Amino acid sequence: MNVPAEAVEQLRSRAVAAADAGAVHEARRLLAELWQACPSPATAQFIVTRYQTLREQLSLTPLRVAIERTFTLEPVVPLLRAKGYLNGLDLAVRVGGFDAVASELMDPAGPLDAYQPDVVIVAVQTRSIAPDLWSRFSLLSPSQVDEAIERVSAQLHGWIRSYRSRSNAHLIVHTLDTPVFTSGGLLDVTAQLSQREAIGRINASLREVAATTPGVHLLDYDGLTARFGRLAWEDPVRWATVRMPLTAESLPHLADEWLRYLHPIAGRVAKVLVCDLDNTLWGGVLGEDGADGIAVGGDHPGASFQALQRAILDLYHRGIILAISSKNDAAEAMAVLADHPGMVLRPEHFAAVRINWNDKATSLREIAAELNVGIDALAFLDDNPHEREWIRSQLPEVWVVDLPDDPAGYERALRQQPVFERLALTDEDRRRGAMYAEQRRRRDLEQSCQTLEDYYRSLGLVVEVEEAGPDTRERAAQLLAKTNQFNLTGRRFTSQELAAMQERDDALVLITRVRDRFGDSGIVGVIVVRLQDARCHIDAFVMSCRVIGRTVETAMLAALAEQAAGRGIRALTGVFVPTARNAPARDFYARHGFARADDGVGVSSEGSADPGAEVWELDLVARPIECPEWIDLIVRLSPTVSEEACRC
Repeated sequence: MNVPAEAVEQLRSRAVAAADAGAVHEARRLLAELWQACPSPATAQFIVTRYQTLREQLSLTPLRVAIERTFTLEPVVPLLRAKGYLNGLDLAVRVGGFDAVASELMDPAGPLDAYQPDVVIVAVQTRSIAPDLWSRFSLLSPSQVDEAIERVSAQLHGWIRSYRSRSNAHLIVHTLDTPVFTSGGLLDVTAQLSQREAIGRINASLREVAATTPGVHLLDYDGLTARFGRLAWEDPVRWATVRMPLTAESLPHLADEWLRYLHPIAGRVAKVLVCDLDNTLWGGVLGEDGADGIAVGGDHPGASFQALQRAILDLYHRGIILAISSKNDAAEAMAVLADHPGMVLRPEHFAAVRINWNDKATSLREIAAELNVGIDALAFLDDNPHEREWIRSQLPEVWVVDLPDDPAGYERALRQQPVFERLALTDEDRRRGAMYAEQRRRRDLEQSCQTLEDYYRSLGLVVEVEEAGPDTRERAAQLLAKTNQFNLTGRRFTSQELAAMQERDDALVLITRVRDRFGDSGIVGVIVVRLQDARCHIDAFVMSCRVIGRTVETAMLAALAEQAAGRGIRALTGVFVPTARNAPARDFYARHGFARADDGVGVSSEGSADPGAEVWELDLVARPIECPEWIDLIVRLSPTVSEEACRC
C-alpha cells in the first residue's frame, strides 16, 4: 500500500491521542490501520511501544516465546511482537545465542530452562545444520550422503527428545530447506539420490518424531520459502556478512508464519465464520441482478467467488462453524444456496442464518447467542469496508477479515488468517458442522415438549465417563484451552501436561462423551483432579457449550463422586474462579449441595490468593451425588481394564 508520509504521520498522532484519552479500542483500531498503511520495522517498534501503555486495558493473551536459531533473525522480533499485539497476543520473546541450539535445548541448567517458555521455536537451516548436504553434495558418495542424513536426523531427534523430557513447552521446529539451485541442476529431478531427496528424508524423519511426540509441531520452512519465491527470500550478501540469510521483504512473512502457530497454541482462535452473501460468496447483488445474474462458477468473474467458497468449505471440515449475516430477502437467498449450480456451500453447511435487513452487529450478537459462543469466538467476512468498520466499532472482540478490492484475492486473504489454524484435528472437529445440524433438531424437539423433563427423557441421553488415553488426550487439552462458558477454574493444560499428570498416582484426568437420539456429540467434557488427604481436589471442570442445558454436568459429577468414593475419598473440594465468560457455571457447586469452605477471601485453583475465587466442599458420605434418572451413565474405571455400566 502506497500511503503518503503525511497520512502515516497523521495516523500515528491520532493513535497517540486516542490512547492518551483512554479510548483504547479506537487506539487499537488506528494502530491496525497504521500497520496496514506502513508495515515497516519502524512502525512495528512504534506499535510495540504504544501497546506498552494499552496492555493493561486490553484483553491480551500472554505467551512466552523462546527462539533457538542457527542464523541471525533479531529483526523479525519487533515485527512478530507488533503483529501479535494487533492480533490480541502479548508476546514476550527471548532469542537464544547464535548457533547455540544444541547447548540450550540439551542443558537442563541453561538459560532456556530458566526462561520457562510456553513455546520454543527451533529455527534451523540446512546450510547451518547440514553443510555437507547444502554446499558439498556433488562431492559426496551415496554412503556419505546416507551417513549425513542419519547423523543430522539423529541430532535433531536428540535435541527434541532431550528438551521434551523436561519441559511441556510447545516446540515449533523448522523443516530443512532446499537450495534455490540444486547441485545436480536438471538432473536433480531424475537422480536416484538427489540433493532434494536427501534433505526430504531428514524432513520425513522429523515428521515421524512430531507424530509420536506430544506438543511438537513442524513448520514447513521449505514450503514457506517456495510460497514467496526462494530467490526473493534469500540475501546471500547478508548471509556472508552477518549470517542473516533473509531479505527485508521476507521478514514479515516469517513473522506471519510463526503467528499461524502461536494463535492456536494461545487459544486465540475463531470458532465461527459469519459470512456476507452479495459480492462476498457470489458476485453481484441478488436483489438487483437476480439468481441468474449473480456470478459464481468456473469462469471469470465467478471463479473467484467459487474459490473463496472452497476455502470456506475447507474451514468447515477443519471444525469451523459457518453462519450467514446478509441484508437480503431470506427466501431468495436460501434458494440460491440450495439450487444454484455454481455454489459450493449449501444450506446444510450453515449452523445459523440471519438474512434480513437488520444491523449486522445485532445479527452477530444473535448468532453468538444461538450458537452459545462468545462474541470473541466470531470472525466476520464481508466485502463492504463500511460494514467491516461498523463491526469493529460496535463489536471490537470480533475478528474482522479484511478483503482486498479485487475478488481474485479473497481466497488468499481468508486462507492467511491465523485464527482459523489448528495444530491438531480431532473427530469432533471433523463432525462439528453435522453436530450443529443435530443441535437444531434438538431445539425443535425442546419446543415441542410440554416440560423440560419430558424433553430430557425424549433425548435418550447416554453419558460415558472414562480416563483419558493417548488417543483422547489431545481433544481433552483442546477443550480445556477453548472452553470459556462452562469452565469452573479457567485452568489450561496441554496434552503433554495431562500425560505427565496421569503418570502420577494422585491425579485423574477424566473425559466425557455424550450421545442421544439425534447423534454422537463426541468428547464434550473434561475433569482434572488431585487426590490428597482423603479429599478430591477439582483442578479443572469444563463442558462444551454444545451440551449445556441437558444435565450432563450432573452426570459428570456423579461419575467423579463414584470414582472418588471407590478410592476412599470422603470429600470433594472445588474452586470457582469467576470470569467475564463463565456465568453458566456460576451456581454449579451450590446446585449440587456443595458448601462454601473459604472465608470470603478465596484462593485460585493453584492455591494462591485470589479475591474473586470461591472454595466449595462436599461431604460425599452425607451428600452423595446422584445421576439424573433420564441419563444412562457408563463409567469406565480404566479405558483398558474394566467397565462398570449402570442405568441411572
